[in-house]
Amino acid sequence: WILSVYTILFFIFPKQIKKKQQEVVGFLEANKIDFQQMDIAGDEDNRKWMRENVPGEKKPQNGIPLPPQIFNEERYCGDFESFFSAKEENIIYSFLGLAPPPGTEVLQAKQ
Repeated sequence: WILSVYTILFFIFPKQIKKKQQEVVGFLEANKIDFQQMDIAGDEDNRKWMRENVPGEKKPQNGIPLPPQIFNEERYCGDFESFFSAKEENIIYSFLGLAPPPGTEVLQAKQ
């Protein structure tokens, strides 16, 4: 797997988080983008890795980032808000660090 989406599979969190996770996962599945879901509720190692690898400027004031968080291998792609913006701006493949499928018209992210 190249792409990992850190999520909570067992829900004790607000429905808003579940909805965001479903939107990310649904988009990836619909576009046949390979990814793996990494459960942070049932796996302490996944939770620790995610928390340590979300950049400081992307963490909320309490320091604990909430799912979904998206990574391409070790590279942090972003959270739901970043994902949503990239999708709206038609730069999702660039955001995910992936080559677009052949014949796909996409814009490149501004560096």
